[in-house]
Amino acid sequence: MSNTQTGVSFNDMALPSAVLEQLNAMQFLTPTPIQLQAIPALLEGQDVLGEAQTGTGKTAAFGLPALAKIDASVKQTQVLVVTPTRELAIQVAEALEGFAAKMRGVGVATVYGGAPFGPQVKALKQGTAIVVGTPGRLIDLLNKNVLQLDGLKVGVLDEADEMLNMGFIEDIETILKAVPNTAQRALFSATMPNAIRKLAKTFLKDPLNIQIEAIAREKATIKQKAWKVQGMTKMTALTRLLEVTPYQRALIFVRTRQDTMDVAELLQRNGFKAAPLSGDLNQAQREQTVSQLRSGHIEILVGTDVVARGLDVPEITHVINYDLPSDTESYVHRIGRTGRAGRTGEAILFFRAKERHLLRHYERLTNAPVEFFEVPNANELSKYRQQQLLEKLQASLAPETASADKPKLEKLLGQWLEQSELSAEEIALALLAQQNEQRPLFLKEDRPVREMRSERSGRNERSDRGDKRKPRAERATSRAADVDFETYKIQVGREHGARPGDIVGAIANEASMDSKYIGQIQLFDNHSLVQLPKGMPKDIMHVLKKARVRQQPMGLELSDEQVKRAPRPPRDRDARGGPKRNSGKGAARRFN
Repeated sequence: MSNTQTGVSFNDMALPSAVLEQLNAMQFLTPTPIQLQAIPALLEGQDVLGEAQTGTGKTAAFGLPALAKIDASVKQTQVLVVTPTRELAIQVAEALEGFAAKMRGVGVATVYGGAPFGPQVKALKQGTAIVVGTPGRLIDLLNKNVLQLDGLKVGVLDEADEMLNMGFIEDIETILKAVPNTAQRALFSATMPNAIRKLAKTFLKDPLNIQIEAIAREKATIKQKAWKVQGMTKMTALTRLLEVTPYQRALIFVRTRQDTMDVAELLQRNGFKAAPLSGDLNQAQREQTVSQLRSGHIEILVGTDVVARGLDVPEITHVINYDLPSDTESYVHRIGRTGRAGRTGEAILFFRAKERHLLRHYERLTNAPVEFFEVPNANELSKYRQQQLLEKLQASLAPETASADKPKLEKLLGQWLEQSELSAEEIALALLAQQNEQRPLFLKEDRPVREMRSERSGRNERSDRGDKRKPRAERATSRAADVDFETYKIQVGREHGARPGDIVGAIANEASMDSKYIGQIQLFDNHSLVQLPKGMPKDIMHVLKKARVRQQPMGLELSDEQVKRAPRPPRDRDARGGPKRNSGKGAARRFN
């Protein structure tokens, strides 16, 4: 919770003594701006419409005055908080339990989909005072007459804009219609799209409209950095960046559930403690994953916007936007996962040339600059690893960190020198060679095999300024003359409706590869053959195995078959001995 100096403390507010005692024990003394305005209004019984970003203290803003309304002697639901995701519901419930720790008889029930009905139904039938839940499960419980709102005193919508994005607007209207007219209402949202304002106008009575300046906290604590995707794949860049970055915990945002699995798997293969956080996991698995992140058994989570929304782990020092979000407000919520609890953090973006304009929006939205940086190339990473190994060896020889087995190791080295013909230098070289096998100290130069979209668009811009462009078919099939190709098989063919252009587009987009590095393509009924540069990196191979053409996984793999070049039809001669003019059917393409 922020320590922003406002001249007012929680002790100056008409909160229950048990709540104030707990806040003092938690060392929460000074309210944040949203709390300073919302708490007095809610204590006086006024409805509130709050516009504030994630991490500004909204839970306490509505939670503390809600606790003041509860009569612990009455065993029924008195406070209802609706959240868009299970993770946020759990987070809010934990916070409210903490604030109410010294209030006897005040419990919190958390209800959400993906968990058994039994325990949730039992908690509600016992008359738990506070219920925090997601829209779908709340409606199920209302329909079953298990959730009774007759005695409700406070109803809260948290992260209303996210509920709109997730398609919950009708569910929210259903829940709000079930809230008694006598109950106080509060709606909190990071943004106020028209649909949310309409919802507030319909269900809130003359609310106090509170607007907190966006990203006031992030501006001071979060550094924003951006890397333009070029020269290497995003996966290669990600592994290099994580290797040289001193992160404590990292959260990586990708676009889809499948991406969470793919990226996490590739990170694991590269030795990182990573795990996916996706909707494919059941609730117990997701809770366990977050718990492992907090404990340090996992250091990197790969998630989507929806699943990672509401994730509150103070140890997250870095947020990496592997894929940029679909809207700028989601970016705000992403970077709000770091720099929490007064700590500093870094938000890193991977962007392509066509996405560059989004950076200006991020800067305006956060009122903070986005700095550009370069991911280490192969030579720089080699030097980094060599230096790291040297420092590790030097540290192991320091008296304060020397191994307890140092005398034994010295004796063993002496025996080796006496019993073998090896010199100390040769033994050191052999040990270095073993280390080099485990973790290469001399990386191969980055191969300029994959030309980025930005470079392709640059060529197109030059063409538009007057260069004669090749016909479309010839442009799509022209290839680099100095590339050594191999034949690969993909599990997509004519029966799937695939065309050569589909295959070229899928490979170019997924592998960030210029089409001139895609050679001959031959279509068959159930599969196709395609020529690609020899020595394709493993991470690119993995990406292309799962890439789709016509909704069919490519399943890319090396093939012993060879692509047969389509024979060029003979050129007919006219009566004068010259070549006939094009009949209009177009030149023969090298694609079958």
